[in-house]
Amino acid sequence: MDNFVMNTEGLYGGQIVQELAPAFTGDSPFNEIYKKWGSRILYMDGKQVPGAFQMNTTWYVNAPDFRPLPYHEEHVHDFDELVGFLGSDPENKYDLGGVIEIGINGELHRLTKSSIIFMPAGMKHLPLSILELRRPILHFSVSMSPAYSLKLTGEGGK
Repeated sequence: MDNFVMNTEGLYGGQIVQELAPAFTGDSPFNEIYKKWGSRILYMDGKQVPGAFQMNTTWYVNAPDFRPLPYHEEHVHDFDELVGFLGSDPENKYDLGGVIEIGINGELHRLTKSSIIFMPAGMKHLPLSILELRRPILHFSVSMSPAYSLKLTGEGGK
């Protein structure tokens, strides 16, 4: 069957994102500090692909010596969100390869296994810390909204 088009070509190629959105490749303070622990892979939202919801993907490659991660304060959204952390050992896919600490509605959870977390609209979540990293961790977030937005709940949100 030779009826195919390559990558982003063809009638539906615009539905495919294969490069990081320019907003994440610039020299903003957030992007610069984010590079200390993460290597962004791909990002999609309704601006890039009309009708899409927002998704972010990152390899966590370092455990920085500061905690929690800057720009990762407790917040809420007016949409549901999935937050995931996946280990990178194909022989032991449930071993996270590190320790992630994440706040969920005021509780701090330490994750050592590959995890997907459902955050319903209005649920407080974060701060986030990378406590240990033995292998890269694939992090993703999926927001059921065409654009990402948040409301800080701590001191910065008052």
